[in-house]
Amino acid sequence: MKYSGWLLYSKKDAVQNEAYIQWFIEEAGQKDMSLRLIFREDLTIGIASNQRTVLYNKKQVKLPDFAVIRTIEPLLSLHLEALGVPVFNSSRIAVICNNKALTHHHINSLGIPMVDTFFLKTDNLPSQPPITYPLVVKEALGRGGKQVYLIRNQAEWGKRKSAIAATDIVIQACNVSLGKDVRVFVVGKEIVGAVIRESNTDFRANYKLGGSAKWYSLKPEETAIINKIVQHFEFDMVGIDFLLDKNGKLLFNEIEDVVGSRTLSAVSDINILEKYTEHIKQQISTKQI
Repeated sequence: MKYSGWLLYSKKDAVQNEAYIQWFIEEAGQKDMSLRLIFREDLTIGIASNQRTVLYNKKQVKLPDFAVIRTIEPLLSLHLEALGVPVFNSSRIAVICNNKALTHHHINSLGIPMVDTFFLKTDNLPSQPPITYPLVVKEALGRGGKQVYLIRNQAEWGKRKSAIAATDIVIQACNVSLGKDVRVFVVGKEIVGAVIRESNTDFRANYKLGGSAKWYSLKPEETAIINKIVQHFEFDMVGIDFLLDKNGKLLFNEIEDVVGSRTLSAVSDINILEKYTEHIKQQISTKQI
């Protein structure tokens, strides 16, 4: 049976990821699946005549056999799932992993080491933060390192307090190796590989922000930590990020739901989309038995 799916992107992100999208479509074709690029702006979801509805260019549309969501919108995932469409990643993963506070809340139950982390609302921020300077402030729903701020002193805290537009923030201690982190790529229950990202010019190591990357060989004790997370969640494809303490030990940082693979492709010949499309096909086949 040939499965047909939607690959959902915003128009802006689709332009920036044109080569990746084409690669994704080709890999799906190799698995006898057709994958169609759908712009999020062309979809409307809601309730009409007391029924959940999806419109494409304002018209009723035949729903796909599956959908790969490459936007940050858990409600869209939930809506499609309620209509019987398998979604990758699931709405549960999208809800948890796109909220830094919620992610830390769940990971803490696994006993995974992490820096001291506090969850605050911006409408009642204290005059003094709950941990000593320097510290890091993150918007809870931010991604890509773009809503992350290093605060060195009281003056910077006061200035940042009044500038944050987000409702929820995370405040973290930064007694770590700044400008360095490890990203672990996961497909299903498989640890596909890991890279270490470094920046000599920024406390953030994100590749898109100018950081460099190289292959990282995981130690057995690190693999054991990662497997605790992998076994706890039903991931499809994610990136799990770790900070490094002063002794080089992994400290959990966040999970990237809509993860890219530029760094992995840059430092290895691993075809992660071949693995991902195979995983998707297996999951769909299992659901339809």
